[in-house]
Amino acid sequence: MSSFRLQQTVDFIRRKISIRPQVGVILGSGLGVLAADVKKQQRLHYSELPHFPISTVEGHEGQFVFGELSGKNVALMQGRFHLYEGYSMEQVVFPVRVMKKLGVNVLLITNASGGINQEFRPGDLMLITDHLNLTGTNPLIGPNYDDIGPRFPDMSEAYDKELINIAEEVARKNNLSYRKGIYAGLIGPSYETPAEIRYLRAIGADTVGMSTVSEVIVANHAEIRVLGISCITNMAAGVLQQRLSHEEVMETANSVRNQFITLVKGVLERVNVHEGL
Repeated sequence: MSSFRLQQTVDFIRRKISIRPQVGVILGSGLGVLAADVKKQQRLHYSELPHFPISTVEGHEGQFVFGELSGKNVALMQGRFHLYEGYSMEQVVFPVRVMKKLGVNVLLITNASGGINQEFRPGDLMLITDHLNLTGTNPLIGPNYDDIGPRFPDMSEAYDKELINIAEEVARKNNLSYRKGIYAGLIGPSYETPAEIRYLRAIGADTVGMSTVSEVIVANHAEIRVLGISCITNMAAGVLQQRLSHEEVMETANSVRNQFITLVKGVLERVNVHEGL
């Protein structure tokens, strides 16, 4: 997708929306409830936006919600895009580049994931400290967007340590239990086999999912600071003797929504968007 098309989308949003977002929030499966707390809302359905994909997965409303949340101007994505939907990598990460052009310099990215670490339980919230990109590809393949970032971006701190510290402080203040760990990103849409989960555990993964890593790579390329929050909605294949389903994912995400909302809103209150912190 060309820089020209990117700019067309950005210009269209600026004509429609008076809010100038400082923080981007990407909401994963079943976590879109946070949008209800946004004040002075202005909504744009993805279908309205030029060159924008459309969410096809249950639990993804498929719209941008602009407004104020915890005193910050936000661009909140109620639904994201996945490679397994048939979208290209360029389409999957397109919204992150749009948010960068709109002025976002901090990104809170969330997902629903399967627990690999056997100490984890469904309903746990995990602060992502690092990831394993096992999609077999990279969103930066092809011509570089020189106006956004460098050809070879550093990924040694893909998930910002200062933002993780803020999230931990918020969790402790509100008596929220949390985990920290490494997220493995695969393509999907089939869930992993027990053998694959044993492999992922052996190479250091604590959770597994079908999103996030590509968006985080592009955010780092664009010098957007990232906080990743993973909601453990089920235990991965072979950990427990039960079959996996998307319904379980949605039910568990719904059960922890209050803790999730408290954590995200608390982080936003403390983030200094002018410094990117």
